[in-house]
Amino acid sequence: MGPLLSSFVAAVQASLSVLLVISYGGIAAKLGLLNSQHGKAISKICVKMFLPALLLVQIGSELHLGSANRYLIVLLWAFICHLISFLIGIFAHLVFGLPDWVMAALMFNNTTSYPLLLIQSLDATGILVGLAPGDEDTLAMIERAKSYFLVFATVSSCLTFAVGPRLIDTEHAPESDDDHKSLDSQEDVCDTEDVPSGADGDFGPGWPNEQTGLLTPDRQRTRHQSVVAITFFPSKPKFTTVKRRPWYIKGVHWSDLSPHMKWWLLFLYDFLNAPLLGAVLGAIVGLTPPLHRAFFAKECDGGIFTAWLTESWKNVGGLFVPLPLIVAGISLYTSYQESKQGDNSRTAIPLATTVFILVVRFLLWPVFSIGVIYAIVHRQGMSGILGSDPMLWFAMMLMPTGPPAMKLITMIQVSDAGPEDERCIAKILTIAYIFSPALAFTVVGALRASQAAM
Repeated sequence: MGPLLSSFVAAVQASLSVLLVISYGGIAAKLGLLNSQHGKAISKICVKMFLPALLLVQIGSELHLGSANRYLIVLLWAFICHLISFLIGIFAHLVFGLPDWVMAALMFNNTTSYPLLLIQSLDATGILVGLAPGDEDTLAMIERAKSYFLVFATVSSCLTFAVGPRLIDTEHAPESDDDHKSLDSQEDVCDTEDVPSGADGDFGPGWPNEQTGLLTPDRQRTRHQSVVAITFFPSKPKFTTVKRRPWYIKGVHWSDLSPHMKWWLLFLYDFLNAPLLGAVLGAIVGLTPPLHRAFFAKECDGGIFTAWLTESWKNVGGLFVPLPLIVAGISLYTSYQESKQGDNSRTAIPLATTVFILVVRFLLWPVFSIGVIYAIVHRQGMSGILGSDPMLWFAMMLMPTGPPAMKLITMIQVSDAGPEDERCIAKILTIAYIFSPALAFTVVGALRASQAAM
């Protein structure tokens, strides 16, 4: 019982360290050191610069021809997890009558900053030593785990901005001739402005993101805040024409396209984003031996970029780990303050919806992921499909677990969900992150299952 208790205490400490980082963002907002606009700027640079740099370095350094199969497994696991979560969300929406945004809350958990900081904290407690095969340095293990989490996060990021906003209240999106007239009259302006690039909490200038106020009384959307939407459960599919377009398509050509074509072009455009670009570049560098040597080998072994270029990317990428959690703290604090000032500040938290999300995220997914990964490894052994890396097993068990992503706020902002839904979501996210130290049970379970499989 001693080792189990010590592992649990260490896991609780690691979870609390993550929660404390989030609280520092809330404290900074309360003291007036940071506000929602600062958070918006931090979120934007994190997604468009820091995260791509981190993906390039982590994936590029860890990925090589001998390890490519492990990353393909993570990719497959990522799609499986998101698909299962989506199906659970559909079931909850259609059978239990829960709000449509439950699908997004279940489908997208925090897959980047939270698990990365958690794995660093776990390393500080020393409980991951038992997963080191042979006499491997735990630092090398941690770096490898980060690359696994980042591959999973890349899939989540792409799906978030290609699918996420289309899951929420799409069947009530406006469709009128006024939209077309507004688009035509503003085409010359849109040509020179940025448009959503798809990122974790950042759809581009003029779009609401994680730091946009949840409870803005004015429900009017600007031309950059409209979405092309198709209902997922319509009796007859309905495409909605919107007032935004990819920057590389001229307005005169965009207006000639059908609503169906616009929907698919924007869907593909939202799928391609800065984190995906960083991951792809990292994969190219990692799988090309001359490039891998030039960027990651020691200088005496031909690493001509290692000491200066790669090191700069590593330093910039390292900023991504804590900053989004600081932004999450700012967002939760400002959302809570705005909810107290709203007309319906006493909006009741939907108990059934909250419990369902927490049960799926903190109970069902941990039990399922730990059980499935352990069963596969136990049945096939260390020479099976999941290979002989215990850190891969441990990371895969943790990937689909944890609190919903803060980017759910963004999805609500670009949908037509009402103010009451926004207040509910703000409160649910706050509860979920306060509840996040419960991941200690998942961490201990995954650790013990991985050690048993070894």
